[in-house]
Amino acid sequence: MIYALQQFAETQSSGGIFQSLGIDWQMLLFQGVAFLILVWALSKYVYPILIKSVDDRQSKIEAGQKAAVEAEKKAVEAKEEVAKLLAEARNEAKDIVATAKDEANAMVADSEQKAKARAEKIAKDAHDQLARDVIAARKQLHNDTIELVALATEKVVGKTVNSDVDKKVIAAAVKEES
Repeated sequence: MIYALQQFAETQSSGGIFQSLGIDWQMLLFQGVAFLILVWALSKYVYPILIKSVDDRQSKIEAGQKAAVEAEKKAVEAKEEVAKLLAEARNEAKDIVATAKDEANAMVADSEQKAKARAEKIAKDAHDQLARDVIAARKQLHNDTIELVALATEKVVGKTVNSDVDKKVIAAAVKEES
């Protein structure tokens, strides 16, 4: 440490601290003036352009952030709207399905009613046809019976009186037995 103090003392006595550090004070003054001129030129011509571009960039960033916030709000609103529309669509679909089921049930009931009515009509028609067939069969049986009685009478009596007389006699006999 003493050695450092001795060195400092020698530099003070031999020409000053600037000379001991290797600094020329005239050159230092010239460089200081040049630095001030450079700072003035930069502040006059370069800094305003840089500051303007930085400000423009900052305003674009802020506008982008605002747009992002608005887009996020709109996305939330759109999501809510989509959820609302989906709920409405589900309700409408539920109503449509219920209506379709009601219509299908009504159609089934109508078809069943028509089928039942048709079956009843077919049964009634068959019953009527059967009744007509029974009546026709009875008439045919009646007529066949009259003919058989006429033949039997003819065989018993041995001759035919008249077919009209035979029919009248037989008809009267058959009516008495019924």
